[in-house]
Amino acid sequence: MRTENYLLKEIQPTDISNIHKGLSDPEITRYYDVHFPTLEATTEQMEWYENLRNNETGIWWGIYDILNEQFCGAAGFNGLNKMHRKAEIGLWLIKDFWGRGILKEIMPRLFEYGFTKLDLNRIEGFVVSENLKCKKALEKIHFTLEGTMRECEIKNSEKINVDVYSILLAEWKKYYSK
Repeated sequence: MRTENYLLKEIQPTDISNIHKGLSDPEITRYYDVHFPTLEATTEQMEWYENLRNNETGIWWGIYDILNEQFCGAAGFNGLNKMHRKAEIGLWLIKDFWGRGILKEIMPRLFEYGFTKLDLNRIEGFVVSENLKCKKALEKIHFTLEGTMRECEIKNSEKINVDVYSILLAEWKKYYSK
C-alpha cells in the first residue's frame, strides 16, 4: 500500500531491527503494553505479528518514507473479529517522525483497507487516557470517543484508564469515500 509520501510494507521477520528501534524506546512505548529493551526480546513482537497473519486476526505494516525508504514506524490491525466485523487499529512512530502528519496521511489508507479488504463495519482504537496527543489525533481523523474503561489495566503497578474510540463504516463513507 502507499500514500502520497509513504509506502506501507507488511512486516516480515527481517524487519526486527526496525521494530526494535521503535519498541525499545521508552518515550515511544510509554503508553503501550509492550517494551523490548533488547533485539532478542523483540522476537516476541515479531512472533505476535506472524501469529496475527497466520491466525487471520490482523495485519501490520512497516511505514517507510517514499523519498529515502527510511523506516518511520508501524501500523495495522489486530483483534480482528470477522463475525462482528471489527478490529483494533494501532500505529506508532519513531520519534524523528512525530508531528509530521503521518497519522493523518496513513490512517485514511488503513481505513480503506479495513472497510473494503477486511470487510469491517467498525474500527476501534484503545488509548491510555493520559495520552492526550494520540486522543487529539484520533479526533482529528473522525474517531468518536465512546467512553473510558476505568482502571482496566495495570502497568508498572499503576492502575490506568483506557479510552475507547471508534469509526464506523458509515462514518468512513461520509468523511473519506469518494
